[in-house]
This record gives sequence, structure tokens and C-alpha cells, in this order.
Amino acid sequence: MQTRPERESPSADGDAAGDRVGVAPAQGSGPQAPPGRASPVCYAEQADAAYMGYLGRDELVAALDELLEAERAGARVAEETAAQLQDPGERALMEAIRRDEVKWCGMLIAAIQSLDAKPSARTGAFHAKAMAIASLPERMAFLNRGQGWVVKKLQALVPRVREPGIQDELLAMLSSHRENIERVATRLAAPEGG
Repeated sequence: MQTRPERESPSADGDAAGDRVGVAPAQGSGPQAPPGRASPVCYAEQADAAYMGYLGRDELVAALDELLEAERAGARVAEETAAQLQDPGERALMEAIRRDEVKWCGMLIAAIQSLDAKPSARTGAFHAKAMAIASLPERMAFLNRGQGWVVKKLQALVPRVREPGIQDELLAMLSSHRENIERVATRLAAPEGG
């Protein structure tokens, strides 16, 4: 089988030299690198957020609203569970988690408002599911799985947030949720009455 030789396309003046590697293209044939530079100027800073892999405003608001609804549910579960717990250590832990969830609700509301959007007023379905669990240790474990869901959502979300202030707050929220998961897991693993 014969192969056809590759043809060099001529430059504007009919010479193929402008198209070969290592030879500068002829004037007027596209963006030129400034003298002493390997490539033309990059305009990435001016690119659309979605083009650069970041979430657009509407997508970010939707993601923040989803987290807000979950945090609101978590706060209610922690509050209602704390009221039912007899063990002072478990009650204090649930109250601390409730305060934390309320704090992140406030942060998410502020972040959504900073994007000129109205925060959702809904509470996530997690609340009803958790409160249907009668066993308090099982409910605490379920709450911990909910905290794990938030961690996964934040891990996926943070790299796609372009707004530095919001990204920093979400990173702090991520760290806080990891700590809470560890605290609840430690408490649940402790022997009865310990």
C-alpha cells in the first residue's frame, strides 16, 4: 500500500516555510507572541466562569440552596434529638452540632444574598427521615451520615467556586463537618455510660 507524501501548504507568499516547525509564520497569519515570549497573551481571566470549569451564578445559587436546606434539616434534627437525650455528654454534643449547623445556615444565606439571590426557605427531607428513627443512637448515626453527605457535596463544590470569599467559607464548613463526624463517631463508639 502506497502512502501519499504530506503536502506543505504554502504561506501567503507561496512559500511553505511558514508552516514548518521552527520557522516563524508569515506576518498576518494569526496571533503572534510578543517578542521574547513563547505564546500569545492568555485571556483566561476574562473567560466565562463556566468555560473555566467554575459554576455559573445560577448553578452556584442552586448548590448553596441545596446545602442550606440540608443544614437547616440537620440543625432541627440536632435540636430535637438533644432535647430527648438523657446523657449530658451526648446532649452537649448535639447542642454543639446544632449551633454549628445554625452558623453554616447563616453563612449560606449570606453567600446566596451576596449573589443577589433569595435563599430557599425550605427544610430538607433529611429532617423527617431522621426524626422517624426512634432509637437515639441510630438517629445520631444517621445524622452523621447526613454530615458525610454534606462533606461529599462540599468536596465536589469547592473547586468549582470562583468567588474567593464564598470558597473560603465553604472550606471552613467542610473542615467543621469533618470534625463533627469524628466527634459523633467517637461518642457512638464509646461504651455505654462512657
